[in-house]
Amino acid sequence: MSGPKLFQPFHVGDIKLDNRIVIAPMCQYSAVDGEMTDWHLIHLGQLALSGAALLTIEATAVLPEGRISHADVGLWDDRTEAAMKRVLDGVRRHSDMPIAIQLGHAGRKASTQVPWQGGAQIAPDAANGWQTVAPSPLPFTPGTNAPMALDRAAIERLRDAFVASAKRADNLGLDALQLHGAHGYLMHQFLSPLSNRRDDDYGGSLENRMRLPLEIFDAVRAAFPAGKAVTMRVSGTDWVEGGWDIEQTVAFARALEARGCSAIHVSSGGLDPRQDIPVGPSYQVPLARAVKQAVAMPVIAVGLITDYEQAEAIVGTGDADLIAIARTILYDPRWPWHAAAHLGASVKAAPQYLRCQPRQYRHLFDAPKD
Repeated sequence: MSGPKLFQPFHVGDIKLDNRIVIAPMCQYSAVDGEMTDWHLIHLGQLALSGAALLTIEATAVLPEGRISHADVGLWDDRTEAAMKRVLDGVRRHSDMPIAIQLGHAGRKASTQVPWQGGAQIAPDAANGWQTVAPSPLPFTPGTNAPMALDRAAIERLRDAFVASAKRADNLGLDALQLHGAHGYLMHQFLSPLSNRRDDDYGGSLENRMRLPLEIFDAVRAAFPAGKAVTMRVSGTDWVEGGWDIEQTVAFARALEARGCSAIHVSSGGLDPRQDIPVGPSYQVPLARAVKQAVAMPVIAVGLITDYEQAEAIVGTGDADLIAIARTILYDPRWPWHAAAHLGASVKAAPQYLRCQPRQYRHLFDAPKD
């Protein structure tokens, strides 16, 4: 197929993506007791009109104590499911973009203040705070409240919570599901030897450290309809000596692929404040490339992808199958439109917006279908 690779269609599971641009999950810290609000309707609604191929709902906690902050979205009961349904119904009335959800648990990085109020951890006995949990009783930063180590019974309840949220996601008609195994949250905490000091079947060797994330994946995959994609987001490295690294990520990716994982989204960092990240354009693409060379399932690259030619090069050279954008599309909610105009491709647009096209960009929008 001719034309820019960035705008060629692609399949993940049963989802047909119109192009290779996906919107990564972005926490909005705007929920009330886990319930989505009107902010989410505005936020997700504008992104659903962006021309990207897939919209992913922000990190959604499977348990109240799994929220990063007291203002995070949840999907753990009928009340939180109903709030999400109201938002999704509003978005879907005006967009047919496929929508995925990211399910997660923050572990020891939970119970924090919202970022614009400093983002510090809130003590368990303070307002909007609670006791955190983790694989081992090691705080994220010195001087903060130590998490409680999860026992076997708590691990079983955690698996059950992921399954229950996955079933609710299916009830809502969501097209795909991503498990959050990155950025220092609970599944990443089990994976990394820096945060996992257990001496049972869930700690020590790489096989043991991978056990819980793989058990959660297996349980969710079995509970979510077979044709719908279940993917995983990972941190390719902790950027700390002796921590989780790309070699372990590749081993984890192979184990996920063997279990039927539909795609893997390769980010990095977030587990340890000592991380030394060489931040720059495409700084995480080498991590995606290493995973791409080891597996056949689709690989998604993310991280400081802001330029149209840059995005085209990532998928055009085969470093990844898809690119994900987050802050880029917050800054420019029509980034896919502008990328299409620059690269000589086209995207979907709402008919209400068609008259905005300048004469020189008449090729930009696909003709609306009846």
